[in-house]
Amino acid sequence: MNTADSISSRRRFLISSATAALPVLMGPASAEDAAVPQSVAELWADFDPRKDPLEAEVIREWSEDGVVLRHVRYLIGTFKGKKAHMAAVYGFPQQTGGKIPAVMHIHGGGQRGSVAEVKLLASRGYAALSVNWGGNGTGKPPFNACEKAEPGDPNTDWGGVDPSQLNVPGYSSMLPGPKQLYEDREHPKNNNWYLLALGCRRGLTFLEQQPEADGERLGVHGYSMGGNLTMYVAGTDARVKAAVPGVGGQGWRWQEHVFGGFKASPQDVVKGNVEVFRKTLSFESYAPLIGCPVLHRSGTNDFHGWMDDVYRTNALIPQPTRYSWATHLNHRLTPAVAATMPLWFDQHLKGGTPLPDTPKSQLILTTGPSLQVWPAAHPWPVERCEIFYSTDDDPRARFWRSAEVNALSGGSFTAALPLHTLDTALHAFANVYFTLPQPVSLSALGGYGSPVTAVCISTLLHSRSADELRKAQVPLKAQASRVIDDFSHGLRDWYVLNQGNKVHQQMWTRKVTDPLWRGPDGAKLGITLKMPKNNGMAFVLEENEWRSYRGPRKTYVCRQEIVGAEEAQTVILTLKDFTSREGVPPQSWAEIDQLGICARFVQKGDAEAQPATWSGPAPELVRVAWI
Repeated sequence: MNTADSISSRRRFLISSATAALPVLMGPASAEDAAVPQSVAELWADFDPRKDPLEAEVIREWSEDGVVLRHVRYLIGTFKGKKAHMAAVYGFPQQTGGKIPAVMHIHGGGQRGSVAEVKLLASRGYAALSVNWGGNGTGKPPFNACEKAEPGDPNTDWGGVDPSQLNVPGYSSMLPGPKQLYEDREHPKNNNWYLLALGCRRGLTFLEQQPEADGERLGVHGYSMGGNLTMYVAGTDARVKAAVPGVGGQGWRWQEHVFGGFKASPQDVVKGNVEVFRKTLSFESYAPLIGCPVLHRSGTNDFHGWMDDVYRTNALIPQPTRYSWATHLNHRLTPAVAATMPLWFDQHLKGGTPLPDTPKSQLILTTGPSLQVWPAAHPWPVERCEIFYSTDDDPRARFWRSAEVNALSGGSFTAALPLHTLDTALHAFANVYFTLPQPVSLSALGGYGSPVTAVCISTLLHSRSADELRKAQVPLKAQASRVIDDFSHGLRDWYVLNQGNKVHQQMWTRKVTDPLWRGPDGAKLGITLKMPKNNGMAFVLEENEWRSYRGPRKTYVCRQEIVGAEEAQTVILTLKDFTSREGVPPQSWAEIDQLGICARFVQKGDAEAQPATWSGPAPELVRVAWI
């Protein structure tokens, strides 16, 4: 039996050979129960998501924009003698024309069952279920009822356990406790993720039992903590035919990392036997069991789903994978990245046009580093190719330099990646944009503006150590510059929050953390802009944003009233112009990770520090430089 056959057999075991009902803990555990699982298969061997009745109930039904919507609830299981129920939003097109594919959406932390996600999928011909795993029966926000629920509606109620965010320690613990499955011993089933994944797998059972849904064509997608759960569900349930985790679901969260010679603490400090956690609950142990195609969507600087470990994890998946990265963003997506999700499901659940293959790419070190990219042949024409590289090991904080891309004959692209030192590693990847034959509307989700006309498909990530660069005798061709940006390429090295909302718009860049554009000792910061009307603005510095291994995280703000002028004007700022919440200025520019130029900036927990007003057009940035 080859590896793929072996994995497939193990996955079928998880569905078809379960002999026990849903987990119940009553009285002393048997010797069999006391045995601690040593693998994913052992952890899930006694669970059959189809065995017990769902006891499904429809709380309310209504219609919006051609979609039938229902608030529903189903039985998750019985834990410690108490029943647990999952509330959810379910929907489907008013006109189905027979059995249609179905997708389960899993929300992120602090979120809830989403009418918007269901409407987006239903508008494209899917039955859809958005589970409300974060509910807790208390109605206390943000751990509340499904979107558009009414007061008094039954909510998710975990009964004798609590894997919601009212029990945060349970996400990295296997220890016993009053909110865990077992109160007398350490066990992987005490972990919140086990119970949440179990509840979501019961959601698949709900979907396949709906008369309009085709149980042979099920997909799952989730965001953040929902991205984690997407990987858990896809790795344990053979009913999933396509999966789309977003900004989450990468392995080795329990492991210490080294960034630039500094030791960084694990994302999750495991309480209990780390080796058992790794084998039964960590994503690198689920990835080899996934039997469906996987598309990963994320921001390159995501704090939750570290980019390098996403590639490391997904390399273990024995099925086709794709990547779509929103450059410079943390926990956000661009429209061209977001639109890949429905198209992935169209491909694998409807037989629609396949997304383009992962573009082939090669990192070349001889004669100077360069990345060459060969987009796959596809009916959708290539709109453009963007190539990025960095010398920063920390995926959360690194600045992705934009390389100058040249189109070659035959449809390939190449870009030089000039370096300034051989003492750091090199990381590179590319985004290829394909023009869609028909725009994709994401209007149901809000915030994405006009329909999407192109989608982003990313290459694999290439990394070379400092030793490899020195061995290749890579020439040094990059030089530091005091001009951070002259905006000749627009805002390509920045990301914009609240774009189009002049009162709240913010422009951010990580260029100032890169040695090529880091502030020299004693320098002043000059920001040249055009703004015809008088307005208050906030200039913000983030120090050690994710680098606690280097020093404490600090936010420094300078608020100024800018007198409007028709001509460009330069605002000159010194370190002393910025202050922390404690009223202390930064000591140097050396550990600044981000620069923000904001119409308005209020830190969490602060009182209103700036009125929510704006006069005239938004500022136009002309030049940012060290003086």
